[in-house]
Amino acid sequence: VQLQAFGGGLVQAGGSLRLSCTASGRMFSNNGMGWFRQAPGKEREFVATINWNGGSTDVADSVKGRFTISRDNAKNTLYLQMNSLKPGDTAVYYCGASRYAYGSSQAGRYTRWGQGTLVTVSS
Repeated sequence: VQLQAFGGGLVQAGGSLRLSCTASGRMFSNNGMGWFRQAPGKEREFVATINWNGGSTDVADSVKGRFTISRDNAKNTLYLQMNSLKPGDTAVYYCGASRYAYGSSQAGRYTRWGQGTLVTVSS
C-alpha cells in the first residue's frame, strides 16, 4: 500500500478542512488506518484511527467532538474532517496504514505512511 495525503492549507481559527489520503495497491480495505500529526519541535502524536470496515473509530481527546475519521473502501480513500480548528491544531498531518485490520493509537503498529500535508490555523 502506498499512501498520499492532501487537503491541508491555511485556515482561520474556527474554520474547517477535510484531509484525504488515497491508497494505491491492494490490501487497503483490509487495513486499519490512522491519522497522526507532528507540530514543529514536537513528537508525532495520534489524532484518529479507524478499523478496516469503518465500523470502529477512535480519536484523541484533544480533537474529540471536532474531528471525524472515515473511509471509503470503494475509493481507497481515508478522510479526516476537521471542524472548529484551533491554532494548536497546526501541524503536518500524516496518514498511516496499520499492519492489522483494527486501528491503533500507537504509531509503531503502522507500516506505511503518507508524505504528510501541512495544516496551518491562524488566530
